[in-house]
Amino acid sequence: MSNLERDPREVASGGVATVSREPVRLDLAAREVPLGGVRSIVVRRTLPHRDRRTIGAWCFVDDYGPTVPGTGMVVPPHPHTGLQTVTWLLDGEVHHQDSVGSDQAVRPGALSLMTAGRGIAHAETSPPLAAGDRGMRGLQLWVALPEDARHGLPHFEHHDDLPRLGDGALRATVIVGSIGGVSSPAHAYTPLLGAEVSLSAGGAGALPLDPGHEHGVLALDPGVSVDGAALPAATLRYLGCGRDHLDLAATGSAARLLLLGGAPFEEELLMWWNFVGRTHDEIVGFRDEWEAGRDSGGSRFGRVDGYAGPALPAPPLPGTRLLPRPFSRG
Repeated sequence: MSNLERDPREVASGGVATVSREPVRLDLAAREVPLGGVRSIVVRRTLPHRDRRTIGAWCFVDDYGPTVPGTGMVVPPHPHTGLQTVTWLLDGEVHHQDSVGSDQAVRPGALSLMTAGRGIAHAETSPPLAAGDRGMRGLQLWVALPEDARHGLPHFEHHDDLPRLGDGALRATVIVGSIGGVSSPAHAYTPLLGAEVSLSAGGAGALPLDPGHEHGVLALDPGVSVDGAALPAATLRYLGCGRDHLDLAATGSAARLLLLGGAPFEEELLMWWNFVGRTHDEIVGFRDEWEAGRDSGGSRFGRVDGYAGPALPAPPLPGTRLLPRPFSRG
């Protein structure tokens, strides 16, 4: 999904000096962001957050839906650089099209992973919901690419059959990376973990963690407890490094959560609109190239040929240089 904010803020993050090497508990409340103008979808954004910019290489987390009958997602072609997009649905369907020729329906339980590298364009749409439909609910996440991968060629991969671990009260689907000796087939460029965890009503269990990685847990439903402390729905709890396991419980009805983790990302990032780069001049260059070629496809981003409609124009840059922001507060 695009970041469709009309006045996107620059976000700079990274740097080993700011990583918590010990276990912590920091709750990051979501902020609601309407995307898409009049027919907007409101997303709950927990990364980047003013108190925490990244967890491992995870640099962007949007949780959206459920949508209501009569609405659908319509995101015209737009560019990306320097990242991977992770599309993960809980309900509904999204149609992905991109400038390397991919044309893929995305449904719950399947992973679509797009690696932008030096530049790609894609569009996302969904059919309008009919009365009685459950509504569309999903997650859009970005993974920052390290320096040795961010200039590579763009590509797309889709995985319908992902590995799982656990049974009974706790079950985890490994979306990206590895946990407990179970690994996703998705290609990651840094040590990474992304997993959807399902808990039965009143159920509890534990998951093993790599203590050298930092982790975070996003509650997708109410009634989730993490290490014995309640975690409100739509809240991302940053846990730092140093944990070798995580105790999880559903205090009432069945509940789901998203577990994110990875090796601390030690490169500075500059994020603006749909670009992940390193410097102001680099971001300006990406924007200029997109604007010059967005209708013709004559740029590093190419053209989404299967989409019937114009591409998305970039918002105006701020009147001052894009400057780094603190990695975290405090």
